[in-house]
Amino acid sequence: MDDSERERNVATVRRYLRTFVTKDLAELRAVVADDVEIYGSGTAVRGRHFVEAAVSSPGLTVLDQEIVELYPAGDRVVVSFAQTYRRDATGATAVQSTCKMYRLAGGRIVQFWGEQDVYGLLRGLEMLPDRPIEF
Repeated sequence: MDDSERERNVATVRRYLRTFVTKDLAELRAVVADDVEIYGSGTAVRGRHFVEAAVSSPGLTVLDQEIVELYPAGDRVVVSFAQTYRRDATGATAVQSTCKMYRLAGGRIVQFWGEQDVYGLLRGLEMLPDRPIEF
């Protein structure tokens, strides 16, 4: 893989991540394969419609996004980033940290794996009590 393909992969992932802020589904369709494979949080699903639903989540707005680290490696790009969300009903905001790995082919994302701090996000948005979990 040459440098220009790595640069294209990085640009594609950046375009994809930005759709969470812009909610631009046409841009999302341009960079994510229709049959994308998605792995994380103990699940495996296939289809861009899952990503479209996440990008256009009703009641949640991504206010900001910070890419902390980004590493291209062959046909993959690994990214750690943080997104600031607002719960539209209450105005509460919270930052969610995330780490993802994307595999690209033909300039589009065809697979990704990752985890995000859903529990911390829900606590920060006042959707769960802000206290330790008791087991």
